Amino acid sequence: MAAAFVLAGGGSLGAIEVGMLAALTDAGVHPDFVVGTSVGAANAVWFALYPSDVDSLAALWVSLRRTDVFPLRPVRGVLGLLGFRDHLVPPSGLRRLLERSLGEIDLTGTELPAHVIATDVLSGGEVFLSKGSAVDAVLASTAIPAVFPPVVLDGRYLMDGGAVNNNPVSHAVERGADQVWVLPTGYACALTSPPRSAIGIALQALTLLVNHRLAVDVERYRDVVEMKVVPSLCPLEVSPGDFSRARELIDAAFASTRDWLAGGCPRNSVHQHCGA
Repeated sequence: MAAAFVLAGGGSLGAIEVGMLAALTDAGVHPDFVVGTSVGAANAVWFALYPSDVDSLAALWVSLRRTDVFPLRPVRGVLGLLGFRDHLVPPSGLRRLLERSLGEIDLTGTELPAHVIATDVLSGGEVFLSKGSAVDAVLASTAIPAVFPPVVLDGRYLMDGGAVNNNPVSHAVERGADQVWVLPTGYACALTSPPRSAIGIALQALTLLVNHRLAVDVERYRDVVEMKVVPSLCPLEVSPGDFSRARELIDAAFASTRDWLAGGCPRNSVHQHCGA
C-alpha cells in the first residue's frame, strides 16, 4: 500500500503541519511520497529531504519572523498599488530563507519523492512540479497573488497553488496513493479582530476561500482511497500572517494529533473538527 502525506497552504499556520508531522512520525506513520501546496510545499520538500528530523524543521519555524518572509518595502508596495508593479512584497527574503534551508537540491534528489503544486497565471490550470530546482518550485507554489510576483518556470508564469488546489488530494490519488494522510492548516476560524496588515487580510481571505475545496475532495475520494484527515486546531485565534506563535501552534498540533492517533484516527469531516 502506497501512503502519501498531503500538506496544505495557510501562511504562518504552516507551523501546525510541523506538529502534525512530529506526531505522525513519532507514531511510526511514514509516507512513500509527499505532495504540497504553498507553505505546505515548503514543509513537504523539507520533510522529503529530512524525514527523520522534524525537530530541525520545528526549530526553523520557531526562529522565523514575519520580516523574514514578508520584508517591508514601502515604495515597492505603493508602486504595486498604483499598478506599476505586479506585487507588493519582494520575494528576496523568502528566496534567501529557502536557499538556506533547502540548498540547491533538485526535486528529484530528495530522500522521499516530493511533488509541488502551483497555478498557471495565464490558463488558471494546476501545474504539477516534480523535478527542477526545489527552491524555484516552492517559490512558485508560495507566490501569493498580488503579494509576491509570479515565478517564471519553463516559460510559464506560476503563482500560489492554493489559488486552485490548496489541499492537493487529487494529485496524491493520481500518483497511486492507496492511503492519503491530509495535513490541513485549517484557518483562523475564531479571530476576535481582523488582521491588522494587508498581507494578513489577504492570507485570511485566501485560506477561507480554499477551505471549501478540501471538504469537496475529502467527500469525493473518501470511498476511493483510505483517507485520514488530521484534525485542524480550532478554535484558532492566530492570523495566517502572524509568525510569532509558531512554537505554540506546533505544540498544540502535536498534542492534538497524538491524541487523535491514540484514539484510532476516527473518521472526521473537514467541518467537524471545531471543538472536537
